[in-house]
Amino acid sequence: MERFDSPAGGSAGKPMIASSIATPPADATVPVRHPDAPAPGSPCPSRYAKCFGCGRDHPTGLHIQPIAGEGVSVLARFTVTEYHEGAPGLAHGGVLAAAFDETLGSANELLRTPMVTGRLECEYIKPVPVGTVLFISARCTAVAGRKIYASAEARLGAEDGALAARAVAVFIKVPMEHFVIHGRADAAWLASERGFEVNP
Repeated sequence: MERFDSPAGGSAGKPMIASSIATPPADATVPVRHPDAPAPGSPCPSRYAKCFGCGRDHPTGLHIQPIAGEGVSVLARFTVTEYHEGAPGLAHGGVLAAAFDETLGSANELLRTPMVTGRLECEYIKPVPVGTVLFISARCTAVAGRKIYASAEARLGAEDGALAARAVAVFIKVPMEHFVIHGRADAAWLASERGFEVNP
């Protein structure tokens, strides 16, 4: 297994999750922020109002709205509520994985290309109590063919708070038709909402 450096905002040079998926191939390229991506300091728009991760209309969702950072990075806040509880008084690990998935996907969306999660690995370091505000920093680290590599970390209560968890992921670029074929037929509205072409 190989290691990689932490995402922007983390402890540079410190090893994170030891994982073969975290190491891009030798021919990977540096990700380039799309000129139409939200400016640094601006909120990243929700993909879908009923999305469990970012949707404003989901009654028990995560309600994550990342803020675009420099390069291909974002910072998100996630308030853990009783809807996200696993063991009494603590966040469910699967919910934390979903928060990572949402935030990592938002970072990759600064590339302005449709994609889906191919693989996600999480490492849980500290318990996360209900009522905690998690600060999740994520960045896209490399692109190789259809694969987009990304990493993230979550801290308790502040951007420089105690490290609670970290994650690495690989996303796969897909055409917008993917969401029409495998989702609902009206999913094509996502293309116009997000500014993507349905048949790029």
